[in-house]
Amino acid sequence: MKLSQKRWRLLGTVAAVAVTTTAGGVAWATSNADPTPSPSASPTSPATPGQQQKPDGPGRGGFGPRGEFGLGGALHGEFVVPKDGGGYQTVATQRGEVTAVSKESITVKSADGYSRTYTLTEDTLVNAARDGIDDVKTGNTVTVTAVVTDGKATASSVNDGTVRDAAGQKWGFKHGPR
Repeated sequence: MKLSQKRWRLLGTVAAVAVTTTAGGVAWATSNADPTPSPSASPTSPATPGQQQKPDGPGRGGFGPRGEFGLGGALHGEFVVPKDGGGYQTVATQRGEVTAVSKESITVKSADGYSRTYTLTEDTLVNAARDGIDDVKTGNTVTVTAVVTDGKATASSVNDGTVRDAAGQKWGFKHGPR
């Protein structure tokens, strides 16, 4: 088998895992909240028209080595999904820098300036280090997935790329654990 065929097979496998992970996360989120669709946020344009930013940090990019759940470089957005048992609900996702964090909430600001505060509950899954949300600090880069009900976003998961990468490097991984 040629090297290029192996690369394509590897990329296909990575893409399949990313899509499966995304679908599982959406399915989990859809089974844990009330259905209340809300209008989507209006799209924002880049600071410099025609300029595309390149991935440059934890969790920035799509299926590549630092991609998060196949989001293809998306910074933030909302989408409506069917809910188990009928009805629909709104799911929000955002990647950016933590500007405030406590045991009750986390505020994230994306590179385009969009900022949102998410409520944290005992059911919020925090992928950071041993101490969960206590390890997430202001300035860290995170990806948040949330369920939006009546305009209020409740985080279903918080993935801290900064803490994950630091922990992985401590154990000899080049770019954090895989």
